[in-house]
Amino acid sequence: MSTSPLTIAAPRQTALAKALDYLELTKPKIAVLELVVVLAAGFVATWGQPHDPALLLHALVGTLLIAASASAANQWLERRLDARMPRTADRPLPACRLSPAEAIAFSGLTLIAGAIYLGWLVNAACLAWALLTWALYVLAYTPLKTVSTANTAVGAVAGSLPVMIGWSAAGGALGARAAALVLVLFLWQFPHFMAIAWLYRKDYAGAGYRMLTVVDPSGRRAGWQSVVAALALVPVSLIPMLGTAGVGGALYAAGASLLGIGYLALAARFWRQADDRSARLLLRGSLVYLPTLLVMLLLAPWI
Repeated sequence: MSTSPLTIAAPRQTALAKALDYLELTKPKIAVLELVVVLAAGFVATWGQPHDPALLLHALVGTLLIAASASAANQWLERRLDARMPRTADRPLPACRLSPAEAIAFSGLTLIAGAIYLGWLVNAACLAWALLTWALYVLAYTPLKTVSTANTAVGAVAGSLPVMIGWSAAGGALGARAAALVLVLFLWQFPHFMAIAWLYRKDYAGAGYRMLTVVDPSGRRAGWQSVVAALALVPVSLIPMLGTAGVGGALYAAGASLLGIGYLALAARFWRQADDRSARLLLRGSLVYLPTLLVMLLLAPWI
């Protein structure tokens, strides 16, 4: 019996669709951002010249595996709540394209693989920071989202720790520069998250999430937190490059200051107006601020 091209194509299309669902399970945009943070931290830790670039490369691979595991576990835990929100209802689990068993198995396998990879090919400190990031995101931040508005702060801690993965992989000495870079990531997330929480406040309320924009529908508290965080970012963002002599350090200081003032202006607008337009502008501004700042950090020692 002959096999038509259609019967051959169907399994391939199914396999591709399945692979794309697993990819979506990893939240690739978040994973890419984490990798950029790890890379930037590794370079900043050693003034742009890591003593062993291979270790930093291995740190990126291991971080990718553990980040994929954390995102899959997060979606497994939130699958029923995701089904209640239009923005997440088409994710692989609520849409039933992947089963809960497939998702948790994927999470477990990538966690084990990432842990072995980092512990074997990088170092124990890198592994410890990666596992702490995973635990905070999966075991603290995720369940807190339906319990307390403190979830944002806990999530911001988890989101800032990839700095330490890159820093420890590069062998950088712990100190004010490392702490400042962690704090930059921590503070940046508040305006970013508050803008998202405002834009999807109805979804979050319907699913039972305790976001600040749900508890305070006026948006005043979310706006105030955004302004305070953005204001603190201006001086804190200058610390990682303190001591960098020459044109690179001066250009970084000028660029970071301008970025910070712009981010602060968008946060202040959101605080004053608390509407969808100001929230969207703040969200877009956050997506410009962090990548641009990290690129400047990477380039400063070479200028």
